[in-house]
Amino acid sequence: MSDKAIITCSITGVLTDPAQHHVPVTPEQLAAEARRAYDAGASVVHVHFRQQTPGKGHLPSWDPAVAKSCVDVMRSACPVLIINQTTGVVGPDYQGPLDCLRATKPEMAACNAGSLNYLKTRSNGTWAWPPMLFDNQPAKVKDFLDVMAETGTLPEFECFDVGIVRCVEMYVQTGMYAGLPEYNFVMGVESGMPADADLLPILLKLKIKDAPWQTTLIGRSEIWPVHRRTAELGGHLRSGLEDTFYLPDGSKVTSNAPLIEQLATYAREAGRAVASPAEARQMLGLSVA
Repeated sequence: MSDKAIITCSITGVLTDPAQHHVPVTPEQLAAEARRAYDAGASVVHVHFRQQTPGKGHLPSWDPAVAKSCVDVMRSACPVLIINQTTGVVGPDYQGPLDCLRATKPEMAACNAGSLNYLKTRSNGTWAWPPMLFDNQPAKVKDFLDVMAETGTLPEFECFDVGIVRCVEMYVQTGMYAGLPEYNFVMGVESGMPADADLLPILLKLKIKDAPWQTTLIGRSEIWPVHRRTAELGGHLRSGLEDTFYLPDGSKVTSNAPLIEQLATYAREAGRAVASPAEARQMLGLSVA
């Protein structure tokens, strides 16, 4: 168990409409939220990029110029923060995320480690959106890992289901990835693993021994007991406006900072210190800022 907890802020997410929620879109907004997250205890910021055209800020952007502008302004505002960049895209054309990695050379990036039927139903029994496959076959995973090796980026293996956790070890066994993988157990996606603390011992049993891990928890009140248990079991912590808008008491936040402050409280209540960015870099084997 690590005596220090690394806290990641999932600063904005992929599709949340800024006309409805206080999510940052522009480079300046991202930088301001990154600073708030850092001041609250985050050492890592997980970032998605949005289209910058007025009225289009709810849509993702894979324009390398947009990605570089956002990352440059965030790094200028808070140089010590670790940038963890999204790569998730559906379909066979994923050149955009690869180009963004090459443009920004982030310290970390998500590596979606397996495919998932991405489904959700409404209370009336209809689909919330057309059923889709979030496709992450091994060849696609390898392409991302190869570019991350080229850019000096540490992959964070996103695991949406139990079988995907097992796949990560196979990537190591076959030489697709060399080193101790960093796991991110994503819980709360409707068709993936539920946000349930009882799953954590199973996931820890299945991951590679001594490999670092964190949980990403999507939802409302049900996520907070799992955050607390993650802290108690030695995992690293993540929250932010991508994952939830709600604190344990049900109040809605308008910034990432209160969510990060809550995670820091859970870490300290579990007897752990909150890692600084410098400490997080050392723990993850990253270069000094």
